[in-house]
Amino acid sequence: MRSVDAVVVGAGFAGLYMLHRLRQQGLSAQVFEKGTGVGGTWYWNRYPGARCDVESMEYSYQFDSDLQQEWNWTERYAAQPEILEYANHVADRFDLREQIQFNTAVNCAKFDEAQQRWLVTTDQGESLSAQYLVMATGCLSSSNLPQIPGQESFTGATYHTGQWPHEGVDFTGLEVAVIGTGSSAIQSIPVIAEEAEHLYVLQRTPNYSIPAHNGPLEPQVQQQIKDDYSGLRERGALSPFGIAFEWNIDSALVATDAERKAEYEKRWQMGGLGFLGAYGDLLFSGDANDTAAEFVRGKIRDIVDDPVVAEVLSPMQTFGCKRVCADTGYYATFNRDNVTLVDLQEQPIQGFLEQGIITHKQVIEVDVIVYATGFDAMTGAILKVDIVGRGGQSLRDKWAEGPKTFLGLGTSGFPNLFIITGPGSPSVLTNMLPSIEQNVEWISDCIDHMQQQGQVTIEATSAAEQAWVGEVNELADRTLFPTCNSWYLGANIPGKPRVFMPYIGFPAYVEKCAEVASEGYEGFALS
Repeated sequence: MRSVDAVVVGAGFAGLYMLHRLRQQGLSAQVFEKGTGVGGTWYWNRYPGARCDVESMEYSYQFDSDLQQEWNWTERYAAQPEILEYANHVADRFDLREQIQFNTAVNCAKFDEAQQRWLVTTDQGESLSAQYLVMATGCLSSSNLPQIPGQESFTGATYHTGQWPHEGVDFTGLEVAVIGTGSSAIQSIPVIAEEAEHLYVLQRTPNYSIPAHNGPLEPQVQQQIKDDYSGLRERGALSPFGIAFEWNIDSALVATDAERKAEYEKRWQMGGLGFLGAYGDLLFSGDANDTAAEFVRGKIRDIVDDPVVAEVLSPMQTFGCKRVCADTGYYATFNRDNVTLVDLQEQPIQGFLEQGIITHKQVIEVDVIVYATGFDAMTGAILKVDIVGRGGQSLRDKWAEGPKTFLGLGTSGFPNLFIITGPGSPSVLTNMLPSIEQNVEWISDCIDHMQQQGQVTIEATSAAEQAWVGEVNELADRTLFPTCNSWYLGANIPGKPRVFMPYIGFPAYVEKCAEVASEGYEGFALS
């Protein structure tokens, strides 16, 4: 059996940087990636219009200043092909491919208590022994295909936005149905509508979306940012979401109606996720939140010609309790003659025919169905691997009532198992790249500490884990996040425990991680 210091599962941005750090430490590592190339979520999500909702200059690595200066982005918000190109550039620039085995999924990882090592097996029949197991499987990488009775009856083409064909899909002349109106749908619907003969959008719950106002990233603008890249990164690190947008700490309720309208209009024109920073209490006060929600609903009514359609597209849930989307022409798409909105609240799906979908009120005949139904977020990809810790306990069993971690980095009963941006870390509530880098560097420093101290294993204690889960949920309960059924809570997956999974507050989290390390990894047992 081959032996390495560390096995890393996944070759997205987390896996690539983890491998780079391990190699810098002189450790042997093997990365397994089920895809044919690097990039993680940007390898799989190739649907029309796929792009990041964090500006490109921030959605990038900062661990290497030369890399920051040499790479040039073409748009304010980079599209999937460019982000994938960037991931490939990083893999080549740092010569990482030699330690990555593609077309390989990890099936099982069992902790051998006698050897104090992880025994890892793959779907290729290979077995390895490793001291450390690092899950770099991503937060949004396990596609959620809803089980709707009779869907196998449909004989046309079906696609999921998270598993898009690499060769692309030509919708020209076709009748198309998109099921779902989350982020991937909001990005893809305007593009599909331009090609399809007719597009039916099947919506269960409308989402808030702010225009991205995307466009070319002018060279002089990019250079200005590069000249003060450290300043941009510092501002991002001090932001609650790890993104350097303008953050107004004032209350929306103190401002006058005219002041609020002006602030919201300014944010709308700026575009993107920065709208959430309009006032400091939008995610804490229902009354404050209502002012932002009504402003966005007003914009929807202004954009969409048909008042009935505008009403159906207008979300009534708390603004921001689900991830706010950034779009290019989404609401205006419903003014097209070849686009029909179907309200699944009014007419739920009853079944399927060979040629289409049956709702409570009509038969929708289509050639293609696109499932834009999101992911089993935070835990789905991790739990696809059969991970077994001390005493034969499986991680699936341990997390049956919801994920339990300390700092999102480790879980008791599973020594030397590290999770990058796991449940209990800020992860999806932040710019993922700085969150990934912070987690990877913490893990790397931890391994270095263990080697220097002659320690073989590290494991979160039950007490620290229990206290951390409590803190994560206590923080969430102070906000409006738990007020709606979001994938932050796992509410999009039938039977998944309703537990708020991300930690709220990037700077406080980073400070806590540093404190734990400085206290000799307090909350972890080393042996």
